[in-house]
Amino acid sequence: MADRGNKDSLEMDDQGNKKTPDMTDQGNKKTPDMTDQGNKKTPDMADHDSKTQTADMGKNRSPEMADHGNQKSPEMAEEGTKNPPEIADHGNRRPPEIADHGNNHAPEMAGHGSQRTREMSDHRNNSSRMKDLLQPDFQSPTCHQEKAKQAGCSFSTSSSAPPSVAAVSRGPAEREESSWAQEEDGASCCLLDDLKRLPQCSKQLGPLNFSRTHTVLIDLHFFNYEATLKPQEGQDTWSSNFVKMPCSQGSYMTVKAGMSKNLCQQQVTQVWRWDVISKQLSSLSKKAAVTADDVERAIMKYNPKYKSQWSFDGLSAFLKSVPKVENYFSTLLPKVAALALKLPDHVKKAIPLLQRGRPAAITLSQVQISCLLANAFFCTFPHRNTTSSKAEYYSFPSINFTSLFGNWSGRKREKLRAIMHYFKVVTDDNAKLNGLLTFERCCLRASDAPDWRSCKETLPKLHVTSLGTIETEGTGMLQVDFASSWIGGGVLGSGLVQEEILFLLNPELIVSRLFTEKLEDNECLVITGCQQFSRHSGFGDTFEWAGPHEDCLQMDEWARWQRQIVAIDALNFKHRMEQYNMRHVIRELNKAYCGFKSRGNNEPDIATGKWGCGAFNGDPQLKAVIQLMAAAKANRGLAFFTFQDEELKRGLQQIYHLLLSEGATVEKLYRLLEDFCAVQGRSRDPHGGLFEFISSTIRHSRSQL
Repeated sequence: MADRGNKDSLEMDDQGNKKTPDMTDQGNKKTPDMTDQGNKKTPDMADHDSKTQTADMGKNRSPEMADHGNQKSPEMAEEGTKNPPEIADHGNRRPPEIADHGNNHAPEMAGHGSQRTREMSDHRNNSSRMKDLLQPDFQSPTCHQEKAKQAGCSFSTSSSAPPSVAAVSRGPAEREESSWAQEEDGASCCLLDDLKRLPQCSKQLGPLNFSRTHTVLIDLHFFNYEATLKPQEGQDTWSSNFVKMPCSQGSYMTVKAGMSKNLCQQQVTQVWRWDVISKQLSSLSKKAAVTADDVERAIMKYNPKYKSQWSFDGLSAFLKSVPKVENYFSTLLPKVAALALKLPDHVKKAIPLLQRGRPAAITLSQVQISCLLANAFFCTFPHRNTTSSKAEYYSFPSINFTSLFGNWSGRKREKLRAIMHYFKVVTDDNAKLNGLLTFERCCLRASDAPDWRSCKETLPKLHVTSLGTIETEGTGMLQVDFASSWIGGGVLGSGLVQEEILFLLNPELIVSRLFTEKLEDNECLVITGCQQFSRHSGFGDTFEWAGPHEDCLQMDEWARWQRQIVAIDALNFKHRMEQYNMRHVIRELNKAYCGFKSRGNNEPDIATGKWGCGAFNGDPQLKAVIQLMAAAKANRGLAFFTFQDEELKRGLQQIYHLLLSEGATVEKLYRLLEDFCAVQGRSRDPHGGLFEFISSTIRHSRSQL
C-alpha cells in the first residue's frame, strides 16, 4: 500500500479538514514534474512505476563501516537485491507471488479468563495445532519466507541496540574535523534486514481466552479444543456501553399507519426495526440483479427520517460507469443483502464499545466482521446517522455507508471498486474466512508516561530509506497508521491518503469505526490479524484499485494473520509555528510512545515515516526525532521511510551518525528540543531546521572542549 507519508490530510467531509485535489500529501501545490510527495523529480530518481528497483541502502559499504558493527556476511541477502518490476514501491501492482511477511503484535491477554478444569487441560489442544488447522489451504509453512527471497528480503532477530561508532573514540580536535556537511550518509544506520520482523520474533500466546478487558465473540471451547469457529452465545444489550445492533430487541421505529377514525389525525405505531430491515433485504436478496434505485428504496424504508438528506447519485453513477466486462456489482448486491441478514446468526453476544480512557480489546472472526460490514453497507445501524454534538454517538466515527453513496467523484468510484471486491470475496461460497482479528485500545497512564527530561536510553537501531513503503518493505514490523483521532479518517468520505488507502486495501479495518471512540492524546489502537484483499496505485486523485491481492502470511496461534497495525494520530497545526512548543512536543512523544511501547517480549521493530507531515503541517525533521526518541524509550528499532524525500533521508542519516558519535541519550535530545523550540519561539522569522540546529550546537560544544 502506498504510504505517501502523511495521513494527516483527512480530506473528510464529515470531519471538517479540507484538502484541495491539486495539493500534494505535504499540502504543497503539485506541478506535473513533481513526485506524489510534492518533491521535484530529478533525472536520477527511480521511476517506481516502470523500472526495476535496486535499493541504495544495500550498496557496498565502506571499510570504516565495519568498525560500526554493521558488516554483512557474504551469505546475507543484499538490501540492494533487485526486485521484480511488478513490486511497486509506491503503490503499483504487486503480483500475488510476492509474499507479505506478516506482522503480529498480540495483546497480552492470554490466560486472563476463567480457570480451566484438570479434565479439560488433559485434553487441551496445542495452540500451534489450532493455527495449522485453520491455516488457509494456499499457505505452506515456508510460503512467505520463500517468497521473501524472491522479493530480495530477509529477516533478522538482532536486538534494537545501534552499532558502535568509531568516532566515539576520537579526541575532541579530531572529532571537530568531521563537520556536519562531511558526515558520511548512512554510516551508522543499519540495514533493513537488521531489524526484527515477524514471524521470526513471534512469541507463544497460549490458548485464546477472555478477561474483564478482553471480549471474545467466538466460542472458546470450540476454538481451543475442536479447531472450529462458532459464535459465542450471549445476550443482547441495548446500552450506552455497547454497540446498538440493528437486530436488537430494543431497536424500534415509528411508522405511519393511516388516519384515525375521526379522520383528524394520522395514526402512528412502533414496530421492531429489524422486521422492516429483514423484509427489505430479503426482497433484495431474491432478485437476480439489484439497481441503485433498489438499494435506495430499501434503505429509506428503515431510515425515513433522512429521505430528503441522503443522496445515492454516487452509487448510481458507479454502477453505470464501470465497464460491462467487469461490472458484476448488480448481481453481487443480492449476495451482500443475504450476508447482512445473517447477522443474528453470527453475532450473538453484545459488542462492547472501546471507550476513551478504558484499555480494552475485542476479538472477533472474519465472518462476523463481514456480516457487520454488510449491514454498514445497507445503513442498518441505529443511532449512527448524525454527527451532531447532541447525538448519542457523536464521539464515534460514522459507520453506515451513506456518505460514500452520494456526491459522485472519481475517488468514490475507486473506493467502491475496492469495497465491492471485498464483498465479492467474502460472499463466495468457496471463501475460507478462517481468521480472527483483535482490536485493542491502549492507554498510556500518567504514571507510565516517561519523564523525557531524564531518560537515559541511547538511540535505537535506525534504517532510513527514500525507497519502498511501510506496508511492503515494512511487512512483519509494527506498521504505523498515520491516523485520524476518528479512526479510519475519511475512508467513507472523500479522503484518500495513507490511512484511508490502508482501510480500503484491508476493509476489515473499517469495522473498528463501529466500536472505537475518538482517540485521546494518550491513546492508540492496535489491530492484529487483518487480511489484505486488494492492490492499488496512486493516492488522492490518482488512486486506482489495481486488482485482487492474495495474502500469503502465516497465522499466529490465535488464527490471526501476522500483520499488525498501530493507529496513532498526530496533532493538526493550523499554523506551522505552533508545533515548536514543548507542551505539543511532549504530547507527540507520549502519543508515539503509547503506540511503540512493547506489550510483551521479543516484539518486532517499527516501520514508520513522515507522521503528521502533510496537511497537519508537521515538521518532518522534528517528527523524525520525536519518533526516534519514542522508539529508544520502547527499546525497538526503527525503519524510517521518507517516501522519495532524499533531503530528509540524508539529513536524518547524518544527524543520527552525529548523535551516535556523541553518545546522545533521549535526555540529551529532549534538552536539544527545548533549546530549539525556545529559539524558534523568539524569532519572528525563524530559519534553519532542527538538524542544522543540533549539528551547530554539538559543533559549538566541541569547540569549547
